Amino acid sequence: MFTGIVTAIGAIREVRKAGDLRLVIACPFDPKGIAIGASIACSGVCLTVVDRGGTAGDAWFAVDVSAESVARTVPARWEEGARLNLEPALKLGDELGGHIVTGHVDGVGEVLGICPEGDSRRIGFAIAQELAPYLAPKGSITIDGVSLTVNDVTDQPDGTCHFAVNIIPHTAEVTTLGALQEGDKVNLEIDVLARYLKRMQSLRG
Repeated sequence: MFTGIVTAIGAIREVRKAGDLRLVIACPFDPKGIAIGASIACSGVCLTVVDRGGTAGDAWFAVDVSAESVARTVPARWEEGARLNLEPALKLGDELGGHIVTGHVDGVGEVLGICPEGDSRRIGFAIAQELAPYLAPKGSITIDGVSLTVNDVTDQPDGTCHFAVNIIPHTAEVTTLGALQEGDKVNLEIDVLARYLKRMQSLRG
């Protein structure tokens, strides 16, 4: 489990294609604190560490990405040089600063536009029809591994949905969201509570 509070930005320095996709990700962690078999959320995707090395502040770890994970996420996230939002798994007793995040991507969204709003940036996204019922104003959503609050939701005539979030300067600086541009794709995970509520509603119906 995760909280959607990104602790570092990593970069893919090597991609190997043999069966599953093997990625080597450079990061500013201490390799002594990265356990083999540990889970790290990489731009919202829960991946298992299979190797690690380097030195404190200049470390790396390796993960395998299955074909299923590649198919359900933004393909460009797994290219050499791509920057990833990193979050180690939640430990018992850690502060829950964001919201409960599983690291299981539900779909891909597209940036519709970005505009300044005070010192922040308001970013609009488009999502597919199947995710639309799970979004609500003031609800939570995870975008590329970052826990955010939905500010506005607008249902479209074709069943798809547009929603907006605000990115404060700190979030823009310490995550990859500050580099988003119109047309970019992002990994999305809906709030786990919304998923259960939708299921209970369907059973009642």
